[in-house]
Amino acid sequence: MGSVLLTPLNWGLGHAMRDIPVIKALMDHDHDVTIAACGNTLIALQREFPSCRFIEFEDYPSPYSSGRFFLPKLSVYFPVLLHAIARERREIERILSRDHYDLIISDNRLGVYSPHVPSFFFTHQLHFHLPVSLWPVELFASVLNRFHHNKFDRVIVPDNPPGPLSLAGKLSRPDSDIARSRAYFAGILTSIPRQDIPRDLDYLVMVSGPEPQRTRLEEILLPMTQELDGSRVVLLGSPQRKCKVTGSGDCSIRTYVTNEEKAALMNRAKFVICRSGYTTMMELAELRKKAGLFIPTPGQTEQEYLSWYYEQKGWFLSKSQYGLDLSGDISTARKYAGFPAMPATDANVRHLYENLLAGYLE
Repeated sequence: MGSVLLTPLNWGLGHAMRDIPVIKALMDHDHDVTIAACGNTLIALQREFPSCRFIEFEDYPSPYSSGRFFLPKLSVYFPVLLHAIARERREIERILSRDHYDLIISDNRLGVYSPHVPSFFFTHQLHFHLPVSLWPVELFASVLNRFHHNKFDRVIVPDNPPGPLSLAGKLSRPDSDIARSRAYFAGILTSIPRQDIPRDLDYLVMVSGPEPQRTRLEEILLPMTQELDGSRVVLLGSPQRKCKVTGSGDCSIRTYVTNEEKAALMNRAKFVICRSGYTTMMELAELRKKAGLFIPTPGQTEQEYLSWYYEQKGWFLSKSQYGLDLSGDISTARKYAGFPAMPATDANVRHLYENLLAGYLE
């Protein structure tokens, strides 16, 4: 059967987690999957798929900072990104000169494609969102986005088509006829299945995202979580630490759990506190969660837009990490409706394989 090279970005674990159902579908159809990744993403996927072949593949340096000033740093970072993409192009050519692949799937790694191998780009961001004062930059970024996407045969969008069930809002909306013709809307794709188990966990707190902001949120939330009443589990999302459980009383703190353990905790949780990263949003939509509080990464315009979008829809409350009043915010958040029902991952990934991937592999 076919051989696939899959390369997820390592800015947080979100890219790795949303790739899991795609990897499982490929393996279920007896395709060989090689995963090229680094850092936490590499470690997490090695734990999930020990039988896969892995290549340590250097990622882009993260543009995130410990403060709020993400955009100024991003402007300085832009030449660094272009250099990293050029380096990535050279490395992928070396990999392809050694091994044969029938298909390349790049999850947000702009340099991972080949004119000689069918190449798919995996992203929910067809369009960028920046503050109104920076609309010329947003326009330029969208043009640059299309330029890079045109290097790929298709763009797989893990979202419902534009409309009332769109989870990413304007971010996943094609802005040209060409973009619409190249985009395949796969629907939500998540590794967290809905389970019929008791909802006996009062609060699940998930600390995630790229450093150093992951650590900053951990420092802010841990003391506040200790003051909540009821059973609590805090996931620190740091697989490079030795896995151990700490905490006291009704509060358990875990440095990292397997995807299976995370799925059980998310299903059990009555209330979820987390970043508004898009992969986590797909997980909550899959589970039909109705109670939660989102804390966007400061300066990460995608998460800030999603937080605003969900509030406008009346789905979820979001709060800045710099002004959290956890008890009061939780009380307000319970008044929101949660995500509406939408097509689930099992059907979506089956259609993705049958309607798109199989045509290149069988």
